[in-house]
Amino acid sequence: MTSVLEYRCEICGTVTNNPRHWFVIQCGEIELTVQKWNAPAAADDRARHFCGEAHAQVYISRWFEASCTPPKPDFLRSSTARS
Repeated sequence: MTSVLEYRCEICGTVTNNPRHWFVIQCGEIELTVQKWNAPAAADDRARHFCGEAHAQVYISRWFEASCTPPKPDFLRSSTARS
């Protein structure tokens, strides 16, 4: 019996069993890897699936934002606010 694999975009929730033009992102705390769709990468436990370049970019931006929080203080703004 053949099983059909379905993949869901992490951003919009689109589901497909034919992920042409999709991307796979594997990430950890200090590393993020973007790959064109390939089945072995998509099957990895760390894999995230994205229906296109735009949604992969959204995830990448969110990953960078999470890695860079809390934000650095803006000392220039702080000094002018005190004046």
